[in-house]
Amino acid sequence: MFNLKENLKENLKENNTTVSKEFIGGLTTFMAMAYIMFINPSILSNAGMPVGGVFIATILATVIGTLIMGLFANVPYSVAPAMGLNAFFTYTVCILFGFTWQEALAMVFICGIINVIITITNIRKSIILSIPKSLQLAIGGGIGVFIAYTGFLNVGLIDFSSGVPAMAAINSPVLILFVIGLFLAIILSLIRIKGAFLISIAITTIVGVFLGVVDLSALSFSSIGQSFNEFSITLGACFSSEGFISLFSSPSKYFLIIITIFAFSLSDTFDTIGTFIGTGIKTNIFSKKDMDDMKNGNGFSSRMDKALFADSIATSIGAILGTSNTSTYLESAAGIEAGGKTGLSSIFTAILFLLSIFLSPIVAIVPSSAVAAILVILGIMMLSNFKEINWDDMSVAIPAFFAAIFMALSYNISYGIATAFITYCITKIVKKQAKDVHIIIWISSILFILNFIVLAIV
Repeated sequence: MFNLKENLKENLKENNTTVSKEFIGGLTTFMAMAYIMFINPSILSNAGMPVGGVFIATILATVIGTLIMGLFANVPYSVAPAMGLNAFFTYTVCILFGFTWQEALAMVFICGIINVIITITNIRKSIILSIPKSLQLAIGGGIGVFIAYTGFLNVGLIDFSSGVPAMAAINSPVLILFVIGLFLAIILSLIRIKGAFLISIAITTIVGVFLGVVDLSALSFSSIGQSFNEFSITLGACFSSEGFISLFSSPSKYFLIIITIFAFSLSDTFDTIGTFIGTGIKTNIFSKKDMDDMKNGNGFSSRMDKALFADSIATSIGAILGTSNTSTYLESAAGIEAGGKTGLSSIFTAILFLLSIFLSPIVAIVPSSAVAAILVILGIMMLSNFKEINWDDMSVAIPAFFAAIFMALSYNISYGIATAFITYCITKIVKKQAKDVHIIIWISSILFILNFIVLAIV
């Protein structure tokens, strides 16, 4: 007979962790990515979507996607509406291309179905296995650079006002608080304090009260009834007459629809692959055994297989609820570093997100400075991948550079992977080693090139 308690104990023992460690991991991940509850509605509202409805949709999509990741894949990753793709949804698909938000949701739903299909048919898995070791390492290190850069950008440490990137003057309360949080995180990490990231976030938030960065008036609890009323507008909107029916009512738009769905799917797929390669292998969440099982098995024989499926199905669920593409979050690495090793960590994160529907004012007072400091430290930890890359070999160094550095400079994980693939193919052609390039790398590179051409034209 199935015994949930015994199975849980066995799972924790097998992964050398405890319930308390998993809770700290889940809580840390939650704190690191809680900003999406407020940023996503803000961005999607520019497409005409109701803020309250998107707020509820964002939380529920995160809860459901993260629970699937924890219960089915048993990995400490969290799923939520993806930053970047929500901006593409709003500013490109809706505002530039002229689609309604209901039509855009319909395209996101189709994208999710496509992702499920390429996962079930092992295409996603084959893509991962086709990436050479040097590029896997570069992507991992690049994710680290990307995370750290995101931390700097979130607090405005990089100043673009003069037209040239420069370090901003540390004379604002936000930046002063960031520096305090950064050094606090450094110290706690160096002396290996358990829950260092969470402690750093909590202390930095308290200090922020005295610096005037944290507004305690946000703790006033107001009714969320209006948000649920607006949620009824976004729920299932992709299936309404303004969604699917309207989307395919004009044949003249079919080409643009196909291109848009392709762009959604390509970015979604490679963002997730980049996150899993960049964080899962580095932290041993996906061990060598997992990778071997994935390589040799069929169906869902490894945790990586299951994690890819959980991620892919979450996008369609999110579209039904009323939000743009969901994806596995890089910030999950903060929870992994804090102690999360199993799906229990994801379950805790999902529960905290669900509770935040009622406790959103508490989440709202955590300043960006506190989270940004953690992202910088986390990025630094991931740079160790670079040491195993043969930088003396230009045929290795060139594609590795684009995966490692261009990813952050373009502020897009997919673009970093795209340019890495393309330059990898070029170097192999020049060295007369084209036969060594996996067919999937060739196909992906061609698709990326076509994607860049279309984006330049439309």
